[in-house]
Amino acid sequence: MMQRYFIYLAYNGKNYCGWQIQPNGDTVQEQLEKGMSTLLQTLITVIGAGRTDSGVHARLMVAHFDWFGEELNTYLLAEKLNRILPPDISIYKIVPVIPSAHARFSALSRTYQYFVTNKKEPFRRELVHRVTRSMSYDLMNEAATILLEYEDFTSFSKLHTETKTNNCRIMRAEWQPQGDEWVFTIQANRFLRNMVRAIVGTLLEVGKGKMSLERFRAIIKSQDRANAGSSAPGNALFLTEIEYPAHLFAKCTVSCGNGISML
Repeated sequence: MMQRYFIYLAYNGKNYCGWQIQPNGDTVQEQLEKGMSTLLQTLITVIGAGRTDSGVHARLMVAHFDWFGEELNTYLLAEKLNRILPPDISIYKIVPVIPSAHARFSALSRTYQYFVTNKKEPFRRELVHRVTRSMSYDLMNEAATILLEYEDFTSFSKLHTETKTNNCRIMRAEWQPQGDEWVFTIQANRFLRNMVRAIVGTLLEVGKGKMSLERFRAIIKSQDRANAGSSAPGNALFLTEIEYPAHLFAKCTVSCGNGISML
């Protein structure tokens, strides 16, 4: 009988061409499938909750795979997987889910964070985006609030993608100070290719005083990527949370899912 499992993992995306397997470049999905297939001695395919771009990181990514053998010792499997995966990929846990659970399509929401600083940072420079002029984060927050009024985000989507719709429901979008940095947190039911980086790049134009709030609103309405700002660099972007309905973890006997205790 088939058993489906969710894998909870994190990775530093610096050395990878994103999550999804590509013909010309190393990816996180490729490394994970290679490790799983080696340990389980059969070809394993993993399906991720989404696609992170080249260089983008994940504090939390979720993927699923199917297994047709005896019930797996998921604790031991996670431990062994951590030993053979590269040091920039880490497995948190592997948990059983109901057969219909899907890492991508069952997700209720995803949350990304983008880190900005105006300080020359020798230790975190590869994980933050440095801006060299003063920014109005109050204006950027006003612009971010406008995002919640709309559903079609074609203006912030990579062109010529295979998606059937560019509609997304954004539940949260705000800038908050964190020490010497500012963090943009955005939560939505789904994201388009390059969407967060395009939004951040356009919000930075607002913060620099190069774009008015009226212009920002007009860009969303135009549904034209050419009108928005340049995409912000991927090195400062992190996937940080994915939410799922509790019933997917009905077979769990210990804490599993997003910290939800199942019986």
